Amino acid sequence: MVLLDILASLSRERGWKITIAHLNHQLRGASSLADERLVSRTAQELDLPIVVSRADVRGLAKSANFSIEMAARKLRHDFLAGAASEHQIPSVALAHHLDDQIELFFLRLFRGSGSQGLSGMKWANPSPSNPAISLVRPLLDCSKNALKQYALKHRIAFREDSTNNCLDFQRNRIRHELLPLLGEKYQPALSRIVSRLMTILGAESELVTTLAESWLVANLGYQKGPGQQSASGQYISQPDRYQCYPDLVSCAFEALPIAVQRCCLQFQLLNKGIPPSYELVEHLRVFPGQPIEVANGLINRDAAMFGLERILRSDVSTLRIVREQQGAVMERPCISVPFNRACFALNLQEGKGQTDWQGVRFAWQIQASKGPRRPAKSPGTELFDADIVGSAVTLRHWRPGDRFQPIGMRQTIKLQDLFVNQKVPQTRRRQLVVASTAQGELFWVEGLRISERFKLTRSTIRRLHWVWQRL
Repeated sequence: MVLLDILASLSRERGWKITIAHLNHQLRGASSLADERLVSRTAQELDLPIVVSRADVRGLAKSANFSIEMAARKLRHDFLAGAASEHQIPSVALAHHLDDQIELFFLRLFRGSGSQGLSGMKWANPSPSNPAISLVRPLLDCSKNALKQYALKHRIAFREDSTNNCLDFQRNRIRHELLPLLGEKYQPALSRIVSRLMTILGAESELVTTLAESWLVANLGYQKGPGQQSASGQYISQPDRYQCYPDLVSCAFEALPIAVQRCCLQFQLLNKGIPPSYELVEHLRVFPGQPIEVANGLINRDAAMFGLERILRSDVSTLRIVREQQGAVMERPCISVPFNRACFALNLQEGKGQTDWQGVRFAWQIQASKGPRRPAKSPGTELFDADIVGSAVTLRHWRPGDRFQPIGMRQTIKLQDLFVNQKVPQTRRRQLVVASTAQGELFWVEGLRISERFKLTRSTIRRLHWVWQRL
C-alpha cells in the first residue's frame, strides 16, 4: 500500500500509467476477502484501473505436491505476468523491502544455496513466468519499520497478514526468533552487515556467471536468442560482453577456476531440467567420463532464478549423465538393471563376525550396553537393539512391495516411495543392500535412516554394532 501511494504520487508528476493488480490467494477466508476489498476501494479512491483475480493455492499445492508457499508464489507470478501482458504493461513493481532480503538470506543459507542465491533479490529481473515482463523492486533498501512509519504519517490504510505470525513457517521463525536473537546478542547492525554481504556476493556471483557464460559461448557453442535469459536470470543485451575475457575463453575446462567450472556445470544441468546439487556438480567436475544416474525433474523456473533450486517433480524419469573432457554435460542411455533375487543368511549368535556379500563388507558385534546413549555417529556405522533384531538376519536387495519405517516416522511406507523422495535413481535402488529379521521386517537399508522399531531405547540391554563398507 505504501508502494502504491508513492507510485500514484509520482505518476501525476511524471505521466506514468498505473494499473493495480491484486490476487486473492483464498488462504485466510474472510480476511483474504477484506484484503481484496481494501485494495479495490483504494483503487477507486485513486481513480486507477484494477485487475483482481482469485487462485486455488491449496488445490495446486495438493495436485503438484508443492508447499503452500511455492504454490502461492507460482500462481502469483503467473497472474502478475498475465495481467501485465494482457494490458501491454512492460514492468511490474513489487514491494519487497530490506527485511524481506535479510530473511531470504538466512532461508537460503540454511538450504545451502551458493553465492547467487545468497545475493538475494535484485532491483530488477525478468518475470519467471514471462521473461518479456520486468519485475522491479523500488523499496528494496527500505526497512519494514520505515515503511510503517511512512504509512502512519501519510495515513495509508493497510492490513497485516495474520499468517506472518505463524511459527509453522521457517521464514516466520527466522523473523520472530532468530533475527531478534542475533541482533540483541551478537550483532546490533545485523541488517546493515548482511545487506553489505549480499551486495558483495551478488557482484562476485555476477562475475563468475559472466565468465561461465563467456566460456560456454566460446567453447560449447551456447547461444541465446533475442529476449531469452542468461544463466544469471538477466537479459544478454550486448553480444560483445563475451569478448572481455579472451584468455579465459581459450582455456580448457580443467584450467578454469573452480568457481567457473561449477557455474558452467550448473548452467548446463539447469538447461536439462536437472537439479544442480553440490554432490552432482562435484562428481561431474572431478570425474570426467564417469557417468552418474540422477532423478530427472522439472525445475521451477521461479525457484531457479531466485537461487532456491526447488524441484517440481522428482520422479519424472532417470537420466544417466556424464561430463566429457572438454566440459560438455551429455546424456547417456540408462542401463536397465533387473531385480536381484540373491540373498544371504547371517547368524548373529556368536556375537561378532564379518562377511563380504554383493560388493559390500559387513562386520557386526553384539555388546552389553543399556539405554539409548550412543557414541558420535561415524560413516558406515549404525547401532540397533540386538534383542529386537534377533539372531537370524537376511541380507538381500530391494524387492517390489517392501515396506520400511524410517526412524522418526509413525508408520511404514513403501520403500519405493522413500527412494523417490530421496531421489535415488532406479538402477541404484536395485543395487542397494537391505537387512531383514527372521520375520522379514527390514531394519536397515543401505544409505538410508535406520528403522524406528529397532532403535536404541531405555529398554535396550544389548546393542548390535553394525558396520558396512562398499568394496
